[in-house]
Amino acid sequence: MVSIMGCLGISVYPERAQTEEIFAYLEKAHTLGYKRLFTSLLEVKGEQEAVIDNFEKMISYAKKLGFQTLIDINPKLFRQLGISYTDLSFFHNLGVDGIRLDLGFTGLEEALMTRNPYGLKIEINMSSGTNYLENIMSYSPDRLNLLGCHNFYPQRYTGLGEKFFTECSAQFKKYSLHTAAFVSSASAKIGPWALQDGLPTLEEDRFKAIELQIEHLKSFGFIDDILIGNAFASESELKAGAAAFFAIQPQLHVELVTGISIVEKQAVLENLHLYRGDQSEYLIRDLNTRTKYAATPIKAQNNAEMIKRGDILLVNQNYGQYNGELQIALRDFPNDGRRNLVARIAPEDLFLLNKVQPWSTFDLKLR
Repeated sequence: MVSIMGCLGISVYPERAQTEEIFAYLEKAHTLGYKRLFTSLLEVKGEQEAVIDNFEKMISYAKKLGFQTLIDINPKLFRQLGISYTDLSFFHNLGVDGIRLDLGFTGLEEALMTRNPYGLKIEINMSSGTNYLENIMSYSPDRLNLLGCHNFYPQRYTGLGEKFFTECSAQFKKYSLHTAAFVSSASAKIGPWALQDGLPTLEEDRFKAIELQIEHLKSFGFIDDILIGNAFASESELKAGAAAFFAIQPQLHVELVTGISIVEKQAVLENLHLYRGDQSEYLIRDLNTRTKYAATPIKAQNNAEMIKRGDILLVNQNYGQYNGELQIALRDFPNDGRRNLVARIAPEDLFLLNKVQPWSTFDLKLR
C-alpha cells in the first residue's frame, strides 16, 4: 500500500535487464531509503508464462525489501490477457500494490476498480490535460485507492512545461489525491523502449543533475512521490537524489568568493536561512543572520561594482542596524559599498531562486 507520505522511487524494466542486475539495484536503492518501484507491462511480448514469471520474481524480491510496486498497464493488456476491470485478481496474484493506467477507460471502470477487494491502488495519468479525473470523480471512486502519476517523456522537447504541469496537478490536489512525477538519470540508459533521451516529466529537467530535478519537483508543493524514470541510476545519483528528497529544507548550492572572512563564510554555510515575508523585487532578505551577527561588525569590502542576480551578500557595518543581514540578489543593481559580495548561487541552481517562498526556510550548501 502506498503511504500517505511521499516516497522516493526507482524504475525497473525486467524485459530489458538481467535479474541479478535488477536485484542488486533494488538492494542499493533500498539502503538509501527508496521505497517505491515503478515497472511497465504495457503488453506481453514472447512466451507469456515466462514473461509473467520474470515480473513475479522481481516484484516478490522488491516486496521483501519493503518496496511498494505499481505496474504501468493499458487497456490493450487487459484484452491480451483476458482481464476484466471487475476482476483484478491477476494483479493481486502478481504481487503488485497497484496498477497505473497509462491509457484510461471511460471513468466508470476506473471508479469501480478503486473498490476492488484486494485494496489495490488505481493510479491514473495526470498529464492528459482533459476532464478525465472529473469524470472518474462523478462515479464516486474510493479516493483512498485513487492515485495520480504524471507521464515521463523519452523524446527530447516533448516533456511538460511548468504551466501545464501545474494546471494538471492542481486538478488532483483539489481532491487531495496522492501524486507522483518522474526525474531522469544521466547515466541510466534503460526504459520501456529502446530509444530515449532520458525519462523526465518536465522538459526543463531533462539534462539537469538529479538532485536539482528533485528540488524542482519538491518546490511546487503538490508532488508526493518522485520516481527515477530510467534504469540504472549510478550510485552517486541515487545518493544525491536521496539527499535532496529527504532534506528537511530546500537546498541551494553556492560558490564562495575567495578571500572572505571566517564570519562571512559561517553566515552563508552555517545558518538556517529564513526569507522575510515583506518581499522585495531585488532581494531575498534573511531574517535570522542580522540578529545573530548584530554584535559582530562586518567590515566593508568593496569587491563588486554591480550586484548580479544570484549574488549572495552580507550587509556590512556601514549600513548601521542592518549589519550582518544576509541577502540574495534577485535582480541586478549597483553596489554602493554597503553590501559585501560573499558568495554566488551556483549557475545550475539559479532557476530555483524563483521557487523560494516568503517565510520559508532554506539551506545554502557547497556542492
